[in-house]
Amino acid sequence: MEYSIGRRTFVGAGLAAVIAGHASAQPVFRLGLTPVFLDNDAAIIDGLRRALSRGMGREIELVQRRTYQEITGLLLERSVDAAWLCGYPYLQHADLLDLVAVPVWRGGPRYQSYLIVGTEDEAANLTDLRGGTHAFSDPDSNSGYLVTATDLHRLGEQVDSFFSRSIFTFGHRNVVRAVADGLVRSGSVDGYVWEALSVIEPELTSRTRVIARSEWLGFPPVCARRDSLGLEPVRALQTALMSLSETEEGRVALTSLQLDGFQLATVGLFDGIADRMADLEP
Repeated sequence: MEYSIGRRTFVGAGLAAVIAGHASAQPVFRLGLTPVFLDNDAAIIDGLRRALSRGMGREIELVQRRTYQEITGLLLERSVDAAWLCGYPYLQHADLLDLVAVPVWRGGPRYQSYLIVGTEDEAANLTDLRGGTHAFSDPDSNSGYLVTATDLHRLGEQVDSFFSRSIFTFGHRNVVRAVADGLVRSGSVDGYVWEALSVIEPELTSRTRVIARSEWLGFPPVCARRDSLGLEPVRALQTALMSLSETEEGRVALTSLQLDGFQLATVGLFDGIADRMADLEP
């Protein structure tokens, strides 16, 4: 019995070494991350990296930048192999980018933009916010800019003249903080992030109130350059994303992200965002 246990341990250690050696022999895969999700939580980020690395059989370097534009630029110039973007920058460069996978949240690959104010604010809708200060996430964010900008456009208004002042916080969590702390009157934020924060930081979201929700729109996708989508490293990432729910490590990562999993998608998922982009065209 002792020999048998020792032998299994030896074989297990040997197999682990082979897997580790195989992973180290593969080129490092660089995955870009924007402030799409809970970007400043190191444990969440590392859990995702480890789960995907195991699924792909290679090391993954997660590359973070402050703005969507920076990460999109890195992807376009091939400095990262793929990136978790937003539907807005994806559509801006749909001639060069393609979809790897889209997250599934609460049963579907869609989310909403939330318009939030402080809990004591009496505003009931967007028009009540005229003349106030407002926080956006990023100029290339659908939920953190485009939705509110197009809602105002449809009312015959413009961001610069409707609000007395607007700022970009470059992070959805930062939008919630700015509103909760009274730095601005209102904010445009990713509904998925607000809902996730309500679970892990309820004290923060409890100081804000949602006064409007957009229609359901395509969830921020993982994208790659169109000309690299068929290459083995990107296909391995796609498989690893789609298989996260099949391993314990992957399920832990998904739970931390409060996602159900990932699925394939087509550009049609983002028709609602495309319609809003068309509204702002001159």
